[in-house]
Amino acid sequence: MERSWIQHAGYDAFRNFSRVFGIVVYRLRWQGAEHFPREGGALICSNHQSYFDPVLVGLTCSRRMNYLARDTLFKNPLLAPLIRFLDAIPIDREGGGLAGLKETLRRLKAGEQVLIFPEGTRSQDGEVSSLKSGFCSVARRSKVPLVPVGLDGAYQAWPRSAKLPRLGRIAVVIGEPLSPVLIASLTDEQVVSELEGRIKECHRRARAMRA
Repeated sequence: MERSWIQHAGYDAFRNFSRVFGIVVYRLRWQGAEHFPREGGALICSNHQSYFDPVLVGLTCSRRMNYLARDTLFKNPLLAPLIRFLDAIPIDREGGGLAGLKETLRRLKAGEQVLIFPEGTRSQDGEVSSLKSGFCSVARRSKVPLVPVGLDGAYQAWPRSAKLPRLGRIAVVIGEPLSPVLIASLTDEQVVSELEGRIKECHRRARAMRA
């Protein structure tokens, strides 16, 4: 995608600031960043613990990350400026999200990375919930790898029940991707099961890093 130098420089500055903030305030650690593809499209699939998660995953990668955001958030006076600045993809859940799906596919086919949370919503207890299968059709149509990510500590730092974040320790682990060849050889149920297993393993390792 064509973006101005201001957008590129601004994204890099925001990522670097977030890294420093995360390390200093939340003693953030991460490992496995070498599993992010160096080029080409990829669907980054993470567990979902808090509002911190998009930034947490994005700051671990040296490449630009594309984010999905509910269309209602574009009307939020606090979040709207940030998600517009990050060039987020609006998703209309009430309308089926067709426009957002098309834009997601367009960016993937253009060789960009898109972050999704296959659980569908933030965790109620910090554990990894069952994955929704909607990402399978996107992966098959775009022919990109699925990169599993597990994060831990974000739930303790900002649980669903809390209006404001609190201090804590956070860790992120990026796992080995599912290749397009492997995805093509599996059924949707098998793809979901394999990805869920890899995300849970990354989450287990992230939890161990925090300890």
